Amino acid sequence: MKKVFQLKAIAVFAVALLISTVACAQMNGKTIASPRDSVSGKVHGATISINYGAPSVRGRKIFGGLLPFGKTWRAGANEATTFTTNKDVKIGGKTLPAGKYSLFATPGEKEWKIIFNSQLGEWGIKRNGEANDDPAKDVVVVTVTPKMVPMTERLKYVITAKGFDLVWETTSVSVEVK
Repeated sequence: MKKVFQLKAIAVFAVALLISTVACAQMNGKTIASPRDSVSGKVHGATISINYGAPSVRGRKIFGGLLPFGKTWRAGANEATTFTTNKDVKIGGKTLPAGKYSLFATPGEKEWKIIFNSQLGEWGIKRNGEANDDPAKDVVVVTVTPKMVPMTERLKYVITAKGFDLVWETTSVSVEVK
């Protein structure tokens, strides 16, 4: 009985070692192209956090190029970007109830739409490359104005006293949260 247990333990250990070796070998020493990142902070008494994949420019034209104007984007890379607030907040004069939302953006030359969507857990894009935003589940959609900023290689979100900024390439958009 004891010998059977030992044999099973050795077999389980061997399988676990094999799986972990194969999983590590898949990376081949490469870093993740769009690592997950997050930012959190207080804005007007509410704690907000944004969790996103942070892609890099890598010499590409991003807005109006890789991400065409007028086409909804997952506001990050890989899994959909999420926005969480522990209290009801006002965004663009509209109430966003406390909770967790997928965050999408539709970039434009002169204005952007920022979309807070109730659908969660989805990959950021569909198989055809379109954003995985179901407009029927949009909770709040606001229009903001982009501004030019110095080059920022990796996408980042910044929590400010007034809300948050999405900053990437030479563009920054500010979303006011009250």
